[in-house]
Amino acid sequence: MQPARAIVTRPHRDAAKWVLRLRQAGIDAEALPLIEIAPLAQHSDLARQPADYAACLFVSGHAVEHFFKENTAFSQQPRAQSAIESIANPNPAMVLEMSPEVRFLAPGPGTVAALRAAGIAEAQIDAPPPDAVQFDSEALWRVIGQRDWQGRRVLVVRGLSAGTDAQAASPGRDWIARQWLQAGASVDFAAVYQRRAPLLGRAQLRRARAAAIDGSVWLFSSSEAVANLVGQAGLRGTDWSLARALATHPRIAEAARAAGWGVVAESRPSLGDIGDALGSIESPHP
Repeated sequence: MQPARAIVTRPHRDAAKWVLRLRQAGIDAEALPLIEIAPLAQHSDLARQPADYAACLFVSGHAVEHFFKENTAFSQQPRAQSAIESIANPNPAMVLEMSPEVRFLAPGPGTVAALRAAGIAEAQIDAPPPDAVQFDSEALWRVIGQRDWQGRRVLVVRGLSAGTDAQAASPGRDWIARQWLQAGASVDFAAVYQRRAPLLGRAQLRRARAAAIDGSVWLFSSSEAVANLVGQAGLRGTDWSLARALATHPRIAEAARAAGWGVVAESRPSLGDIGDALGSIESPHP
């Protein structure tokens, strides 16, 4: 069976990469980014330093990039500045001179790659194994949860959704923060970038309406993308009951079903598994 056309909803740069790789795998794909990534107007949280913590959790590759790009304490160090530049042109030989006591935590392989590109030594990075069923906070905790966290300080580096305050957390980040607190650790949060809903143009709105009925498969890797789509002024009232979606996490699948999608399948968040799943999604009606 020929896979349906996939609509990739990740932020612009990520979506372009996913579309390229899906097309290389023989899958028809297009990008319709539903989350914009932007710097924060204020960077007070960037004064926090990894050396002050036992572990630093970076929730995404964007968190890594914005933290190391904007953190003035790092940018004043020649080696760190070179490592920042290596995000665009990764150099495996460039490693930040960081205390070996600090652990750098990542929920998945994309964030691991960003940490490597930022100059963090492989030996200091903890993440779920490549064959994990999910790449999320729960999977990460299975790797690090048995360690002694009593009296340790932990920093969570993340983004903010537009309209939320600095204390708000996503379900996954809130969950892992509770695990640390119950284990006797203290948890600080540092917001280093902003996520916001894009304003779709007329052509994008037309494409979205068509994709609600033409058999395209919406590829959702964030519940926020679902909310940003159905919240567009030009799409309010759209009937999504004939629409199909592929979600990379159970919570995202729940959000798509709640928004009215007729068929919602789930997949591991790896492009190989996504490609396999796209070819087996059912039609909304027999």
